[in-house]
Amino acid sequence: MLGFDKVSVHFDDTVALDGVTFELREGDTLILLGAAGSGKTVLLKTALGLIRPDQGRVSLFGESTHDKKEREMVDLRSRVGVLFQEGGLFDSLTIEENVAYPLLNQRTLRCPPEQVRPRVEEALEFVELGHTLEKVPSELSGGMRRRVGIARAIVTAPPLLLYDSPTAGLDPITANTITALIAKERDIRRTTTALATHRHQDGQLLANYRHDPATGRLLPADPGEVRTRFLVLLQGRLVFEGSQEELEASVDPYVSKFARRLKE
Repeated sequence: MLGFDKVSVHFDDTVALDGVTFELREGDTLILLGAAGSGKTVLLKTALGLIRPDQGRVSLFGESTHDKKEREMVDLRSRVGVLFQEGGLFDSLTIEENVAYPLLNQRTLRCPPEQVRPRVEEALEFVELGHTLEKVPSELSGGMRRRVGIARAIVTAPPLLLYDSPTAGLDPITANTITALIAKERDIRRTTTALATHRHQDGQLLANYRHDPATGRLLPADPGEVRTRFLVLLQGRLVFEGSQEELEASVDPYVSKFARRLKE
């Protein structure tokens, strides 16, 4: 679904990504950990072709993005759902218009006009915000705006979803609600998922719990039921890639910071 092969990105003299290599396979969950400024957001933008690498190759859905024109990249991006930091909503649009935006503006989708509102309503109901259609973002709390962002990301039913620090700045209860919705989307629709975060708890929930459609709650997952890999970035370098068990066993001082809470 997504591959990096020795990818490096520079901004003048600043190294944002330094020889990063990894693969995200269909149906897997990738937890991208790192402190602020470690390169998580740059990695996601590079995955989408919004930033072009100075060295190395990126592949998306098995297609190299190296020589693709912007129009071709727009078509590839239409198959990816993205939750930006802080939700990334348009302040001047209603919630309905925000969620409908991908359906109306991605030419490869060709969503019939009569299907737009039903799909928007379905997406908002999925995140339990069906009553907010006519509101604008400023009328919602921070957590509700993130949930609208999830609705907009999933409204096109993409096979790949990228989440950029979806719980940053939220209180623990709201943050857990957001992570539970990400797990719900992943498990109900079998969506390949990549989540960038600095919170240990986000990775723990996604790696060890699954959404139960019968109760609507998260339940402990059976061993191997959720295929999860952890990556840790430090100043643009990939300093760890592996399973939760390997993360917890790491003796690297920086990497162990992101495993400590998983052990508790």
